[in-house]
Amino acid sequence: MVGDVAIGGGAPIVVQSMTNTDTADIAATTAQVKALAEAGSELVRVTVNTKEAARAVPHLREALDRQQCFVPLIGDFHYNGHQLLAEEPACAEALAKLRINPGNVGQGDKHDSRFAQLIACAMRFDKPVRIGVNWGSLDQQVLARLLDANQARATPLPLAQVMHEALITSALESAAFAEAQGLSGDRIVLSCKVSEVQDLIAVYRLLAERCDYPLHLGLTEAGIGSKGIVASSAALAILLQQGIGDTIRVSITPEPDAPRTEEVVVAQEILQTMGLRAFTPMVISCPGCGRTTSTFFQKLAADVQHHLRDSMPLWRAQSYSDVENLRVAVMGCVVNGPGESKMADLGISLPGTGEAPAAPVFVNGKKSVTLRGEHITEEFKTIIDDYVRAVFDKKDNNA
Repeated sequence: MVGDVAIGGGAPIVVQSMTNTDTADIAATTAQVKALAEAGSELVRVTVNTKEAARAVPHLREALDRQQCFVPLIGDFHYNGHQLLAEEPACAEALAKLRINPGNVGQGDKHDSRFAQLIACAMRFDKPVRIGVNWGSLDQQVLARLLDANQARATPLPLAQVMHEALITSALESAAFAEAQGLSGDRIVLSCKVSEVQDLIAVYRLLAERCDYPLHLGLTEAGIGSKGIVASSAALAILLQQGIGDTIRVSITPEPDAPRTEEVVVAQEILQTMGLRAFTPMVISCPGCGRTTSTFFQKLAADVQHHLRDSMPLWRAQSYSDVENLRVAVMGCVVNGPGESKMADLGISLPGTGEAPAAPVFVNGKKSVTLRGEHITEEFKTIIDDYVRAVFDKKDNNA
């Protein structure tokens, strides 16, 4: 458990995100955490890198609680975490989990003593720990040891294979060290993040074979825009399909001025399109072709999708059970439009370019009404809202 969120052991796969504000800026960080939580992030990680940030964490927790935002907070520690938590114990108390990177704890004797201090703090406040290995900050002592051993082999392994083993060894040895310090194994989550799709798949397959700890998945430094989304989707989908992964994060670089919440939406859509979880009704829509050269169809699909996502917090607050599984089709022409619309719970089929703006609406597979004129979008959204109230409120009342 992380706060009230169950991880592993057959629990649903959890969506995680991370802020990019200065944690010491309590107002900005509170606003971003709240936005991420409202978008659907079930765990939110914050950077704790300075005394000011560590001191801000309890106030951040209080501010969120006052706004009825109870999403668990994870503290991300590198280099000086042992010192910050020793000096600011209230920080540890306010967090739901600690994230420790064994490659950034310290070298030599400092590594073990600092790591032990972090684990002692976790045990003192009964906090779970994610041991998060990253190949951009891999423990150099572990890597050097494995490189030396590989060099002594009659037939040395490829460098990439040694790197994979170093990531896994760092994670497993760190987990064993934490347990030796007294931290229960059921309080440990592991991750081994890399930035290349095939490497991530290979590492997590091996890691899953060699341990029973819950695993946090994420393609680190995935990139910006479509590259980051596609790479994350490809890597995570393959692993999730194989039953590997208990929490996920999509580490995409935000477009300039884009909301931080995009990474949450992408993570949710990976899980939902794979049928692993449902978060919000999603639109089934065609890509368009020479029959749909008008932009009206595109705008309608976008407006409906935004309406569904924007309405979800209200529907969730009204306890409309299963509304997240609602299937809505927005189709652009008569070729596949009516058929696809009939297979959805609700569907609208536009006639195509150059034809009269008349669009039949299908409800539960049967034609309900034909919309015409300039207000098709608003009228269809009203039909959606009426359907949700009639169908899902009834489901809730009958529960």
